[in-house]
Amino acid sequence: MVYRWRKLVTFLVKIRFIFIFGILLVVYNEYLHYYIVLWQCNWPSLAYSKRDSVRVVALADTHLLGSREGHWFDKLRREWQMEQAFQVSVWLNQPHAVFVLGDLFDEGKWCDDIEFQFHVERFRKKFRIPENTLLFAVAGNHDIGFHYAIDENKLRRFERAFNTSSVQLLQIKGNIFVLLTSMAFEGDGCQMCREAESSLWRIIRDLDCARGVLKNCSSTIAAYSRPVLLQHFPLYRKSDSHCTGPDAADSVEKRKQMAPRWGCLAKDISDKILDQLRPRLVVSGHTHHFCFTVHRDNIQEWTVPSFSWRNKNNPSFLLIAINNGSFAVEKCYLPNEHTVIIIYVFGLIIVLLSSCLHCCFKFHTARQNHVD
Repeated sequence: MVYRWRKLVTFLVKIRFIFIFGILLVVYNEYLHYYIVLWQCNWPSLAYSKRDSVRVVALADTHLLGSREGHWFDKLRREWQMEQAFQVSVWLNQPHAVFVLGDLFDEGKWCDDIEFQFHVERFRKKFRIPENTLLFAVAGNHDIGFHYAIDENKLRRFERAFNTSSVQLLQIKGNIFVLLTSMAFEGDGCQMCREAESSLWRIIRDLDCARGVLKNCSSTIAAYSRPVLLQHFPLYRKSDSHCTGPDAADSVEKRKQMAPRWGCLAKDISDKILDQLRPRLVVSGHTHHFCFTVHRDNIQEWTVPSFSWRNKNNPSFLLIAINNGSFAVEKCYLPNEHTVIIIYVFGLIIVLLSSCLHCCFKFHTARQNHVD
């Protein structure tokens, strides 16, 4: 027995370099690498006073896997990546609010109520926030289904879970945000669509009253500023052919025409939103690829790519600084999945080469001793 323990100790001493190097490699890739990459991203500067500015993080399409699709290791790996990236980002940037722009879950549209609640708790754990930070979510087609597949229960359980509604107006430090459930703007006259459109037009009337366009009215808005619109689907555009950047779609995907009501909002609904809501900034998700679009009247739309390595090997998110006079947007990249894999491969090569060199050295030394 003592002899066996001595052999085990001797073996562990011999492989101590490999063991220590392996631990350091994992610690760097799974912890330190996130800090190094995300530390390079800073809040954008505003043209006006920062006293009343709001710092906002916007991300999209986390797609937490369910019980039906995806391998367990795929689920473990990609969800650890999202949790680590999100927690490091919040710790470094300390935003006032976080907006998750739909498709929080991959299989929400198929879940029963018990499984859905299980995924809600998983989401809250992985995307936990400090007490002084607010988190808001809009529904995506994977959360409640496309328009044709939505029922009352799917819609209401998402709204209850995240304290939201199909149309929601928020006021944060005097800045106005409007959140829309894209699938509720199909324009086919269904009850969900009628309720959503009615709520949106009430908000538009409230905004018009606050900016003095309407007379003899009262508004719930203390001080008017053009709203920031956040939703899952992008506003209408023909394609992603104008989109640029390393996280934009590939050339084949860019040439595809966007399908209204599936890949983006319909043109008539988009025109009404641009003309009547008059947003100063639009932030959307859904496509899994980055895109910057300028609509009429110089209205900017930033489409955020998927936050998950499962959909994008180089995910990104937005840091948005907003005040009553202006806004500024900075795109921040998460660690690239290919880079992490390359680091692991090089680490493995170093370990193998070191082991071979060690064995060669031992063989050469033993041979020399035998000759002597």
